[in-house]
Amino acid sequence: MLIYYVHVRYDGRIMSSNMQQPASLIELPPLPLAAWQATYNTLHMWTQMAGKVALQQCPNLNHYWGVAFHVTASGLTTTPMPYRDFTFEIRFDFIDHKLVIETSAGDIRELKLVPQTVAEFYRKFMAALDDLGIAVHIYTMPVEFPNPIRFEQDVVHTSYDADAVGRFWRILEWSAAVFKEFRASFLGKASPVHFFWGSFDLAVTRFSGRPAPPRPGADAVTAEAYSHEVSSAGFWPGGSGVDGPAYYSYAAPEPPGFSQYKVQPTAAFYHPELHEFLLMYDDVRRSSLPKDQVLQFLETTYEAAATLGKWDRVALERKVA
Repeated sequence: MLIYYVHVRYDGRIMSSNMQQPASLIELPPLPLAAWQATYNTLHMWTQMAGKVALQQCPNLNHYWGVAFHVTASGLTTTPMPYRDFTFEIRFDFIDHKLVIETSAGDIRELKLVPQTVAEFYRKFMAALDDLGIAVHIYTMPVEFPNPIRFEQDVVHTSYDADAVGRFWRILEWSAAVFKEFRASFLGKASPVHFFWGSFDLAVTRFSGRPAPPRPGADAVTAEAYSHEVSSAGFWPGGSGVDGPAYYSYAAPEPPGFSQYKVQPTAAFYHPELHEFLLMYDDVRRSSLPKDQVLQFLETTYEAAATLGKWDRVALERKVA
């Protein structure tokens, strides 16, 4: 049988071949945190601009699902957003490295993703919206970011390494497909596989169906996010003491014994400060079966949350014959 495989080049594009090769030769690119941290910070600010527009324009869905981004065949996108008598969408294209704002009237504006200050990009972004007749006022202070600087004043973050961004998106694209497969086996309430621009991570969440106790000291966003019991997992580029990209999984509230639960694969571990299980991305990409590694991690960490939390697993899970 002829097997197709994908070779991911380090510039983020792909080269396809129909040579007969085992599927394990899918190559996931490296993404060392230190090497692209400056670009990561800049891109984080740019995505927050688009996300804050969505926050203003989209209906307030539970757990803020309506304002998260979705992985596309070329990058990340908002959902179509209503504005007066038309809709518009904001897309990050990480193949041609541009931001695209498109309306249902057929009008398009594009911004090149190149090295520039956050302040300069913010001016161009708001001017493009204004040029399309879209008047939106956003809160310009970044969220979930250390030592934030207002967008219009930020001349500190200026980096854009297109190669690194392309590799980051390829990891998101691959991970999203694995997450969707994991999500499909759950019959209960579950989030879409989506990208949160605040915390800058790809996530999928399962719910027990029961309300959760109030979180002490929670703000309005956190209280809404954790209003019900969850087992949540995702992919994150790293930071906060985690020196590299990682898959994560946590339970909220965390049931007794969760941190000691034996999960798979063997490289996975519990991070006591973050209160999450982690599986480092480099361990996954060096594996001969990376997809199996991630699925094992997702399934066994969910099992820890659901079993110890006494979820009704018979009602919530799809049984595969």
